[in-house]
Order: sequence, then structure tokens, then C-alpha cells
Amino acid sequence: MSMRVLIVAFLIAGIGAGASLDDADLVKARDRQDRAALEKMAADFRAAADHAASDAAAQYRAALADSLAAEVAIELHDKAAAKNDAQAGLDAAERAVSLKSDASEYQRILGTLCGQMISSNSLAALKYGKCALDAVNKAIELDPKSSMAYVSRGVGNYYLPPAFGGGPELAIKDFRKAIELDSKNADAWLWLGVALRRINQQEEARKAIAKSLDLNPNRMWARQQLDKTSAQ
Repeated sequence: MSMRVLIVAFLIAGIGAGASLDDADLVKARDRQDRAALEKMAADFRAAADHAASDAAAQYRAALADSLAAEVAIELHDKAAAKNDAQAGLDAAERAVSLKSDASEYQRILGTLCGQMISSNSLAALKYGKCALDAVNKAIELDPKSSMAYVSRGVGNYYLPPAFGGGPELAIKDFRKAIELDSKNADAWLWLGVALRRINQQEEARKAIAKSLDLNPNRMWARQQLDKTSAQ
């Protein structure tokens, strides 16, 4: 199941009051790298969360929106915006987890946001490294078959310096596990390619990114990564 389908299905399945098909627009905007649309939707979700402080689902949705906004800011090399979006999402994710700690997806998004804080500044690993790994490990413990939980752990390991227990080799193992669980997870294939390129496996990296594009042709970042990966 792709990230698009996973998130939409999760929200439609009754994640909380007010869930609607419009939530798919978040992922569509992420795919287009439409920062203006993402920021507008993130602000709307934050406002809704502020008016529903005891609603874990509302907090999660705000965290998800901010995480996708941070993801695009990272893709576009805007570290300041990535940090701001991730920090805003962290506050909501922490509230969601405090309200419902046994929800794997809530733990996953918390770990993802901690990893995004590190991506904007490697020194942030001192503060956020433990959160990035602990929360996603908890997500996997709660749902061992979650392909996206392994993607999130892999991204965390990709950005986490080896000195703090991360590194691309560990990330690659996580991405391969995510693909084993769901061979149609476009995000897993994309990140596998990015990580393989980092260890100079250019040909395999290009194949993985091309597979991601086959699964999700609308993902601009995947196309950008394919263009910068040499064919050998």
C-alpha cells in the first residue's frame, strides 16, 4: 500500500470526527511540492487541533500536515522552514501520543517529526535522536506489519549520524523490510534509492527510484532524485 493510500485509508477509516476525503489533498500537495497549499492546510489542522485539545485524532492530523510540510521544505533545502514545520508538528504529535499511546501511527508520526528536526541540523541529534528511534520502534512494536513505520525508521537512520546509532546501511535494511511488507510502497522504494546512492550504489539506486516513480508518477521529488542519480 502506498503512503497516499495508507494515509487516506487511515483517515477515512474513522481516525476521528471530521475525517474526510479532502485529507487526500495533503498527500497530493506533498507530491506536487506545493508549499503554499500545505502551509494553508497545516494551519487549518492546527486551528482545529487547538479547539479539540483532548482529541488525539485532531492532534495527529495537525502533526501529519506539519510533517508533510516539513518533508517538502527538506526536499527544497529550506532548513529554517523545515525546522519550524517539524517543531509545530512535534507539539501536536506529543499531545496525540499522550492521549493515545497505543496507536502505532501516532508513534510513527512522532518519530518522523523528531527525525525531521535532525535533518534540518545534524547537531539536533543530541536532543531528538532518541525520540526519533524510540517512537518509531514503539510504532513497529505496536504494528510489526506497518510498512510505513519501517520507512520512518529508515529515514530517521538515514539522517541520524552513525555516532548516534544511525547511518545509511541501517536505513537500507529498514527500507528493504518496508518493501518486503508492501512491495507497492512508493516511499520505501524512493528512500531505498536515495540511501543506496549515498553509499555509491548508483545503478541499484536508479532502479529503486525508477520503481518509486512507476508506483507514484506524481511525486516531483522522486523525479528530481532520478535526474541526479547517474546511470551506470
